[in-house]
Amino acid sequence: MENLDMTKMQETIQTVIGDIMTMITSYGLDVIGAIGILIIGWIISGWAKGAVDKGLSKFERFDITLRGFFSSIVKYLVLTFTVVAVLGQFGIQTASIIAALGAVGLAIGLALQGTLSNVAAGVMLLIFRPFKVGDYIDAGGHAGTVKALSLFTTDMATPDNVHIVVPNGQIWGGSVTNYSFHKTRRVDFAIGIGYGADIDKAMSALESVIVADPRAHKDPAPLIAVANLGDNSVDLVVRVWCAASDYWGVKFDMTKAFKEKLDAEGIEIPFPQRVIHMVQGKG
Repeated sequence: MENLDMTKMQETIQTVIGDIMTMITSYGLDVIGAIGILIIGWIISGWAKGAVDKGLSKFERFDITLRGFFSSIVKYLVLTFTVVAVLGQFGIQTASIIAALGAVGLAIGLALQGTLSNVAAGVMLLIFRPFKVGDYIDAGGHAGTVKALSLFTTDMATPDNVHIVVPNGQIWGGSVTNYSFHKTRRVDFAIGIGYGADIDKAMSALESVIVADPRAHKDPAPLIAVANLGDNSVDLVVRVWCAASDYWGVKFDMTKAFKEKLDAEGIEIPFPQRVIHMVQGKG
């Protein structure tokens, strides 16, 4: 009886081994082919990523973030085709899988419509570069210095150092005012003097303040002119060019210097006033 059981067990083991050998024989080449496809696909994906990154690095408009974004997309596209090829190696119908992945991608796209629009806007901002990190801009309803620009958001800091995160779609969909785009800016002053003051003397005093400030550019030359005859004053306009980084310093310092210089020259800076005549009634 024991000999019979041992015989049956040996037959069972032999049957299992035979089945395994049959599977190895049938699918061995497919497994080897699949492994080969995976290795080749992985190598090609890495090569494609590096090639795209190197190619885009030749264009100054392509930020390093954007280069990484596009090169990663190329890499994962190659890997996706590699997986599809591996599945096809085992006789799996990949058409239905691709259709299912497309449907899932569409559903995800609809669910993340706002996020994807921010990504698209981020790509456009990184390509066209209407501003860069360090620029002071007014965009998306906020003004501040750009601290970081990613595919999703733009980080800004206000002059009083408040951190603001603005979605890229909000910035790309509106106008962008970049105060740091040009190296030079013009500072405008409106100064009123009394009607009894000597206009030429006042203009000469203002000019001496401008000449004494090394931050004021000689080219373009400063402009001092009579802009308007107001109700209470003769309005002078003063326009001075300076480096963009010196704008606020020139604005604040010259405003103070103009006042002090006009006071020293005895030139009145009038203020709105009203004369009231009192008429005493009879009886």
